[in-house]
Parts: sequence; structure tokens; C-alpha cells
Amino acid sequence: MKVLITGANGQLGSELRRQAPEFVQILAPDHASLDIGDETAVNALIQDFSPRVILNAAAYTAVDKAEAEPEQARRVNAEGPTLLARTAARLPDCRLIHVSTDYVFDGEASTPYLPGDATGPRGVYGETKLAGERGVLEALGPRALVVRTSWVYGPRGKNFPATMLRLMRNGDVRVVADQQGCPTSTVSLAEVLWEFALNSGSSGVFHWSDAGITNWYDFAVAISEEARARGLLTEVHAVTPISTEEYPTPARRPRYSALDSRATVAALGIPQLHWRVRLQEVLGELARG
Repeated sequence: MKVLITGANGQLGSELRRQAPEFVQILAPDHASLDIGDETAVNALIQDFSPRVILNAAAYTAVDKAEAEPEQARRVNAEGPTLLARTAARLPDCRLIHVSTDYVFDGEASTPYLPGDATGPRGVYGETKLAGERGVLEALGPRALVVRTSWVYGPRGKNFPATMLRLMRNGDVRVVADQQGCPTSTVSLAEVLWEFALNSGSSGVFHWSDAGITNWYDFAVAISEEARARGLLTEVHAVTPISTEEYPTPARRPRYSALDSRATVAALGIPQLHWRVRLQEVLGELARG
């Protein structure tokens, strides 16, 4: 079974490569090797490799920077996935699993978003990711699967826990406490994506995050506690809750973006562990080096 993994050097792509089953032949180009917005390059690579599944982990994820670079964000988040899907459609059995985001919603809900809920992105990042979803689904139909996720982090790459650990080693931190969502470990997300890759019966839109809803402040406090327990932090520094208004950013963040993952649990028959359990796993791996 041949699987193409795009965005292979990102934090999710790295975990997808690490978890690849032994019987799967993977091709995992990084951005330097494959610009998914380059139609000629995409066509040549997919036609030559002829994958059974494409796992698209490539994305422009700099949410604030996207406000100043909308064309670049659109190229990677919208045009690139659509090109992958259109090229995959020329192969008789190729499926595409595309990773999307909670930012496709407006953030005004008070209960977890279902896959079929109305979208309404409030910024360039969310708008381009939603356009990518639509391009993939339109081009491939029942051979396309979109997995929306949220607050992704892992033992590799740039992410919230890595930033918190760096800042906490230097002093106190102030963290927004009025934005709620679901942290998601790349370990659990990669597990889900591989299950979908090996299960050809699923298509359409699904959600995945780790269990439980929190806010950035409580997430930071948990990082501090779990990191100290594992020797990743040696001193106690204050974590102070602040409001969104006290930490202005170019892009508007969702106030509430929790995702309802029950359909994924039912489709795959897998457990959805609590986000704190997954955080312990990730920090444990960091502690082991």
C-alpha cells in the first residue's frame, strides 16, 4: 500500500511518518521537495508514485501572519489541497485525507461543534482552510475525507507547550483565559489519520480532538505542573490569566471552538483519551529526550 504524506517535516507530518505501519510504503516530501501549490510538481509526483492514499498534513498555520500574507496562505491551504484532490481524482482508487481546523467556525457556539454545523471563519487562516476543505470534497467526492482538529501540539515542532516551556524557564507568563477549546496531541491525531487511511469506508467531514474542554490559561497551568513533575522545569513561575482584549493579535481567535468527535469514535472504534493524559505522554517523551 502506497501512502503520500505531504508536509512531512511539520509536527504532524513527523508523527505520521513515525507511526507509519511497516507494510505501508510511504513517500514523505517536505515543502522544499514539494510545493503543493505547484500544479506541475503535484501532477508529476502523484502520477509517478501512484499512491493509494494521500495524507495532507501540509498547511500554512501562521494564523496572525496569514492576515498580512493572504495569497501565500491561500496557495497552501486552499489551492494546494484542491490540486492534490484533482490529481488524485485521475487515479482510479486514490483517496485523500485532508487535515483542517476549528478556525472554520465563528467561535460563537456554547456547545461542541458537530461536523455538519454551519461554518463562518473570522480570518484569513480559517477562510483559506475552509476553501481547501470545499475544494477537496468537490474534486474527490466519496474518496475525500476531511478531519478537522484543534489546538494541535506534539513532541516536535513549534506549538503552545513548547512556547510555554521556553517562556516559563525565563520567568512568569500571562495567558489568555477566555478562549475555550480542545487540545489535540499529534500522537492521537496521527493514530486517527492512520486508522482512516486503512479504513476505506469513511468519507466526508469528521472531527478529532482529545477529550475534555479547557482554556489556554488552564492548559498552561497543566503544562507547568506536568513539566515540573518530569524535570522539564525546575522553578515555579506564576501563570496569570488575562483576557483576549489584554493580548491583541492581528487575527481574531475563536472564543469557543470545541469539536464534537463522537462520530470519529463511532466510525473507528477507538478511545478518546483526555487531553491531560495526552499532555503527560508528550511531556514524558520530551523528558526522555
